[in-house]
Amino acid sequence: VQLQASGGGLVQAGGSLRLSCAASGSITIINVMGWYRQAPGKQREFVARIGSGGSTNYADSVKGRFTISRDNAKNTAYLQMNSLQPDDTAVYYCNAAIRASGRSALMDYWGQGTLVTVSS
Repeated sequence: VQLQASGGGLVQAGGSLRLSCAASGSITIINVMGWYRQAPGKQREFVARIGSGGSTNYADSVKGRFTISRDNAKNTAYLQMNSLQPDDTAVYYCNAAIRASGRSALMDYWGQGTLVTVSS
């Protein structure tokens, strides 16, 4: 099982980006999918998560600006980021709780990270 994050880049303040996180491999169930970020010199922090049924949670710092969604048929989660600010600059990591084929328990998987840089 692998998670592949994509969509990062350089954007001016006030701009938008859409991140994607695609899960691949022998997957039975994908439970929660989420996004975390790590800015230079800071610890990794929670950004947003979405359950298998579509329920969502957001960090206070991104509420009203970011929207997480998922396409279960494609095993993919998305993070639409609007009104981006320089403080949003970070490496964004996707995360998912997945039960792989042949396993009985959910396991935590992480993508490789995609860099988002917001210029002022």
